[in-house]
Amino acid sequence: MLNIDKKTGDNVLTVLLDGKLDTGTTPELAAAVEEDTENVDKIVFDMENLKYISSAGLRLLLSLHKKMSGKGGFVIKNINETNMEILEFTGFADILNIE
Repeated sequence: MLNIDKKTGDNVLTVLLDGKLDTGTTPELAAAVEEDTENVDKIVFDMENLKYISSAGLRLLLSLHKKMSGKGGFVIKNINETNMEILEFTGFADILNIE
């Protein structure tokens, strides 16, 4: 299960994630942010309460990173140690903007 809370202001979409980003929930997150990517300059993912991220979730993050790189950007913040290890192991930590 994944809870998605979106907030928009100053052309920035902030997405707070709570739960697991896996094969079952990745399409839900993609649908939730897809229309917003056209209307904002930057996306910030707050992953403080994200318990797990699978390869499907990683693919979505990379796709959004590429899509937003021509605009204001894509940022991940408040990532926990376990998920940071996954990003480091996969090399995503070198690609994505993590605060």
